[in-house]
Amino acid sequence: MSHLFAIALALLLDLLLGDPRWLPHPVRAIGSLIAFFDQRLNRGRHRRAKGIAAAVAVTGIVYALSFFVVYISYSLSSLFGVIVEAVLIFTAIATKSLQEAAWNVLIPLEQGDMEKARRELSMIVGRDTENLDEAEMVRACVETVAENTSDGITAPLFYAFIGGAPLALFYRAVNTCDSMLGYKNDTYREFGWASARLDDVVNYVPARLTAIVMIFVHGGKRMRHCFRVLFRDARKHPSPNSGWPEAAMAALLGVQLGGTNTYKGIVSHRPTIGDRLVPLKKDHIRQAVRIMLVTVLSFAILLLIGGMIVEFASTWGKSTAIV
Repeated sequence: MSHLFAIALALLLDLLLGDPRWLPHPVRAIGSLIAFFDQRLNRGRHRRAKGIAAAVAVTGIVYALSFFVVYISYSLSSLFGVIVEAVLIFTAIATKSLQEAAWNVLIPLEQGDMEKARRELSMIVGRDTENLDEAEMVRACVETVAENTSDGITAPLFYAFIGGAPLALFYRAVNTCDSMLGYKNDTYREFGWASARLDDVVNYVPARLTAIVMIFVHGGKRMRHCFRVLFRDARKHPSPNSGWPEAAMAALLGVQLGGTNTYKGIVSHRPTIGDRLVPLKKDHIRQAVRIMLVTVLSFAILLLIGGMIVEFASTWGKSTAIV
């Protein structure tokens, strides 16, 4: 039950505080650790083997340190342990930060300040934003909100449910390794291979659960149609996991995502996801954020209910065995 209390408190802290700049953030330390291995190992021969070693070292160090901190905290006091674990889980999720990032794009769009909207969008997407029109900016923002609903929130919550703060931070370490090393270019194709593959593995279940929850809580009378779009289009995405929340979001909004993007001047053509029932509009960003928030809360409630059922069944089983 302590993990469940910690998860609930972590989500509350995240919704209230977001990512305050005054708080030392473990992800920054994880990034520095990854950069350390990148600078020293990503050279010469056997880069794939070195990349595997780097991924194992980073994730192993993060898990071991967080496990030690949580273990010591609970040894001192159950209440202190819950608080410390909640703070660690809180640093692994990004509900309010994702909402604020979307607002930072939406508000200048509504004010007609396209240049500022493009600058803000460039902070949260990898594609080139300098020449995007309004519809393309909306598409990029909606895709980011959809993908990060899983990557940035429900996936770490899922792993916190399974293994507390240590496993949530392990997931965040994997995700950060992929974001820093998982590029398909000459520098990282071999060295980042393990990070990218590990990220695919750890996101497999959370991405699909997130998409299913998203449609269940928002689908209403269109639920069958939304699931049909989900299972038809989710696998079209280049990522084996990102397509699931993006397809769910596209189905719920009745818009079409995917298509042509440009990365550092290189054009990338991707299959489209969803049916274009309505054109992309500024308000779709607001709708996407609302879907994200309700999905996260629903996902967390399901985890808490599931945890309480498991705890009750375990307690009941032990009492029956004693009798």
